[in-house]
Parts: sequence; structure tokens; C-alpha cells
Amino acid sequence: MSDAVLYTVDGDGIGVITINRPEQRNCLSREVREGLCAAWQQFEEDDAAKIAILTGTGQKAFCAGGDLKEMVETGMKVPPRDMFPVPYETITLSKPTIAAVNGVAFAGGWMIAQGCDLCVASTTARFAITEVKVGRGSPWAAPLIHMIPQRIFMEIVLTGKPITAQRAYEIGLVNRLAEPDALIDAALDLAREVIEGAPLSVAAARASVMLATEMGRSAALDAAWAAHEEAYNSKDAQEGPRAFAEKRKPVWKGR
Repeated sequence: MSDAVLYTVDGDGIGVITINRPEQRNCLSREVREGLCAAWQQFEEDDAAKIAILTGTGQKAFCAGGDLKEMVETGMKVPPRDMFPVPYETITLSKPTIAAVNGVAFAGGWMIAQGCDLCVASTTARFAITEVKVGRGSPWAAPLIHMIPQRIFMEIVLTGKPITAQRAYEIGLVNRLAEPDALIDAALDLAREVIEGAPLSVAAARASVMLATEMGRSAALDAAWAAHEEAYNSKDAQEGPRAFAEKRKPVWKGR
């Protein structure tokens, strides 16, 4: 992995993936794309890592989107579906993720933040799907219909105008806001809240949310029951109630 993307993991099992090209507004250049692919793979294969936070270096840009200069130089038309490393779409992951948006998240920057399960944003962050401004497309935005209201979605993609972090929070795109200097701490706090849960239950809960976006009500219920069977039948399912009765913190085994 190059220094374009950094990967660390702390003692709690929280991985942090950082796009490290602030002079390029952390845009999705080839070296950043390759670095993200390598970092996500390292996170997925890292048994010590339970959850990952995706962020960018500096306070100006989380990720300003694709490298337009590269697109001009290569004469790019329709980008390959697997060109950009989007969590759970083009990158296979089995663990939860959080986007910590520290500045502008435009176009491809919005795309990779959208791909994460949860989002914490700096109060100075801005979000935009700017493709109409440069004659490009945003097919990757389609899943937004499950995240924000249709008319707001329509305005965002038709105008290409940025929205503030506060507005993103109000429409449900962002889970939590934090002052710029406190952003990573806020993301770490959220990560710890997630991984306090039993690992199999967390995985099943995440799967249920995604299944519900793909199916009708009855089919989603059936699929969700199936997704939770492993958690129900695990040793952790006995440990949780026992720890509650004994007024102590549970010790999860993940099995």
C-alpha cells in the first residue's frame, strides 16, 4: 500500500482508512483508488479489526470526487463498474463501516461515503453530486432512494448544488455531526458503540437492514429471520442474558 491511503487499527479493533492526498483534495486518482482497494482488503482480512472508519487527511476535503484531469487525458467514457472502491458494492466486506467526512464530499466522494453503513460529518463538511455540472453521470446514486426523500434526492442530482453538513443531517444522510477537531473522536465513539454489541448480532442486524432495502415486507421478514439464526444459536446469545442477570459486562466470543 502506498502513502496515498493509510491504514491503522487500534487496540479496540477499530480500523481507520485515511485518504492521504490533501494537496489533490483527496480525489480518487489511480493511486488513491488502488490504495483504497488494498486498504479495504487489509481491513477485511485483519482478524483484529471489527469495524472501519473511512476519512481523509486535513479539514478541507474528505474526497472531492474522481480525477477529472485523468478522465480528460484518458478520454474516459463509461467508467468500468469496478473502477471505484465502493464499500459493499465493488469491495466485498463482511464488517461494518463508518464514513467520517472531514470536508467536501463531492461526486465520487459522496459515492464512497454513501457506501459506508454510517456517517459522521464535520460541521464544516459539504456534500454534492456534481456530475450534471461536468456532463458526467451518477448511476451509483440510485440507492439514495432508500436513504433520503425522493424530492430532495431529485433536487440534489438535478442541480448539482452542495448541501451543508447540517442539511445532510436533517435529511438523514448523516448520523451525527461534530466540530472539525472532534470529528475522529466522534467517529471512534460511534464505532465503539457498534462493537460493544455481540459480533454475530451486529452482522445479522446489518444484513437485515440491507435485505429490507432489496425486498418487499414479507420477503424481508423471512430473510431477516434466516439471517439471525446463527446469532440466536450462538454461545453469545446465552452469554448476553447471563451477563445482564449477573449485572456485568458480557464477554463476546463471536460464536
